Amino acid sequence: MIIRDLGLVEYEPVVADMREFTLTRDDTTDDQLWLLEHQPVFTQGANGDPAHLVNPHDIPVVNTDRGGQVTYHGPGQLVAYTMIDLRRRKSGVRQMVGRLEQTIIAMLADFDIEAYARQDAPGVYVDERKIASLGLRVKRGACYHGVSFNIDMDLTPFHYINPCGQAGMEVIDLTSLDIKLDMAEAKQRFVAAFQQQMQTGK
Repeated sequence: MIIRDLGLVEYEPVVADMREFTLTRDDTTDDQLWLLEHQPVFTQGANGDPAHLVNPHDIPVVNTDRGGQVTYHGPGQLVAYTMIDLRRRKSGVRQMVGRLEQTIIAMLADFDIEAYARQDAPGVYVDERKIASLGLRVKRGACYHGVSFNIDMDLTPFHYINPCGQAGMEVIDLTSLDIKLDMAEAKQRFVAAFQQQMQTGK
């Protein structure tokens, strides 16, 4: 798996690059993991309900082709885009979602934080509060998009939406849990936990 650190980037060009990579890859193309932060943006999933975008204020809104409803990306949030050939790995999209959820759960467990996934709403939660969101798209047997994990960010924009279509859902970050982790270390920890899940995950 090729790992790329893209730094702080705009949303739309990266999604275009992911889509192009997925549409042009073949059976021999290495999987890739892109780690990054986005400039402030609301993204609306392919089947998202506009009613969940309550008031975007001056933050751009971008329609995208991942699954799920509206969410927010901004500095201080670790975004991991997973371009994985599911057919080659004999994996389904639900298994991939589970591996991403378990990656975040394992990272939080290292800080003695008990986190969990929900069957009815993909993502990772701590005491009914959401700390990570997921959305994937599959084309030609390969997935792209991925997971966003709130590290140390301005959470205010989440109040402008119903996060992932859930009215009243409280969104938190690691800082809210009194965990101080810089982005560089968060990326290293994510890579280690994700690689472990890809080797042994369900």
